[in-house]
Amino acid sequence: MTVRVPVHPAMLAWARERSRQTREDLFARFPALYEWEQGTKQPTLKQLEKFAQATYTPVGYLFLPEPPEEPLPVPDFRTIGDVEIGHASPDLLDTVYQCQRRQDWYRDYARLHRESPVPFVGTFTVGSDVEEAAARIREVLEFAPDERGSSLSEALRRLVEEADRSGVLVMVSGIVGSNTHRKLDPNEFRGFALADDLAPLIFVNGADTKAAQIFTLAHELVHIWIGESAVSDADIASTSGNAIERWCNQVAAEFLVPGSALRGHQINRDDLTNELETLARRFKVSTLVVLRRLFDANYFTITQYREEFATELDRIRTLMEERGTGSGGNFYNTQPVRVSKRFARALIESTLEGQTLYRDAFQMLGFKKVSTFNELAARLGVV
Repeated sequence: MTVRVPVHPAMLAWARERSRQTREDLFARFPALYEWEQGTKQPTLKQLEKFAQATYTPVGYLFLPEPPEEPLPVPDFRTIGDVEIGHASPDLLDTVYQCQRRQDWYRDYARLHRESPVPFVGTFTVGSDVEEAAARIREVLEFAPDERGSSLSEALRRLVEEADRSGVLVMVSGIVGSNTHRKLDPNEFRGFALADDLAPLIFVNGADTKAAQIFTLAHELVHIWIGESAVSDADIASTSGNAIERWCNQVAAEFLVPGSALRGHQINRDDLTNELETLARRFKVSTLVVLRRLFDANYFTITQYREEFATELDRIRTLMEERGTGSGGNFYNTQPVRVSKRFARALIESTLEGQTLYRDAFQMLGFKKVSTFNELAARLGVV
């Protein structure tokens, strides 16, 4: 006899909506879902467990009488225009939780090894001079315009490595953990910062463009410098009413494109696209960041800027649609970037010394094989 599980229909509908998957996709995988949600039929325990897994929902939640509150564990400054985005998806929640676990582990590791606090965490005050703040970050990270390499990819790699060298755990990934079926949506969030004296951590959404990732990383670094954790509105086009976000965006933009480097620059307005692309290649940023910095330098009126920004944004979206997406790359090259080289080295060393269980290390690194662990250790120079 088949045993059915009594579940409130509203909880099934909530889990479906929470997952942000289409109704058609879930109904195709669970043909009886419509009847479950209508209350005319109940799932078996096995079906419920599969449904929970498919919607990234803890199975225990489905037995609750009403949906639980799931606030982000850090301040949420995300907006679209001037409107707050609202509830976080399971992908964002799981990514934040995973990064918090890694941060907790590294904080304990740093204390055990008597590492000194990262000296610049919390040293800035929101509202202080933007140019001075940007110059200080540029000095610490050695990321002047002529120190960024020849491409966006190289500039991003260098900025990640400089932040890592300075004590920040930088994790760049376009998926949840190592699950390639759970791709992160840049329209939901671009990144977040978890400020901490011993284990400051930044996560950058790797599903975004390289230029956008560079700006996000710069923005989150400013958050570390002011000692403020947040899921951020790291968007140069943002008109956020949050004073912290506005100032962080200003400092990030000045850090990447110093206003002094634009003063006296002649702009050919008849070929603005070429001008924007030339400057974007020079500073290793997006053309939208360049356009904003030109506006800041009084090259455009506010009306002209808005018109040019809308035009450029449409052009970029068209290019992105035409180019599509690339491959995920070599695992041993991408995995240290996903979890932070600093973190990966420390965790592998701790595991080899017997201070951390292999089981725990595998969980935090995102794989299950000893051979993978050994190969990654060799690639990072730990053994």
